[in-house]
Amino acid sequence: MISLIVNGKSHSIGAHPMERLLDVLREELNLTGTKEGCGEGECGACSVLINDELVNSCLVPVGQLNGARICTVEGLAQRGELHPMQKAFAEAGAAQCGICTPGMLMASIYLLNKTPNPSLEQIKTGLAGNLCRCTGYQRIIEAVQLAAAQGHP
Repeated sequence: MISLIVNGKSHSIGAHPMERLLDVLREELNLTGTKEGCGEGECGACSVLINDELVNSCLVPVGQLNGARICTVEGLAQRGELHPMQKAFAEAGAAQCGICTPGMLMASIYLLNKTPNPSLEQIKTGLAGNLCRCTGYQRIIEAVQLAAAQGHP
């Protein structure tokens, strides 16, 4: 058994140690907000926070995560209230088809946790591991700037 803390809740997982974290989240824990885009760690759609570090969940065998703290997009809202970054994305119109949005949210939160008042270049660098085919990135950048201006990671 592999013990994980996912979105603040303890889980014991009987998955094969080489099973991808992405598959465990989606298939065993029914946390389908984390998306599979490429399956190769290139697009960032499956990004989650593992022990407060941004990670592509399609690349991580769950067997390496015993005792880890994992935050997915489902863990952002608290007590029915959207996370400030989710609110900023909505306000800026930063989400379109939704495939990249969970990973973009996680990357944006990670960025603001590390750099609370990032420059435009730092935002572009912080989001560089996440691909979007719909928005052209401008609204996503604006959402990050909005959240930063409001003092929220």
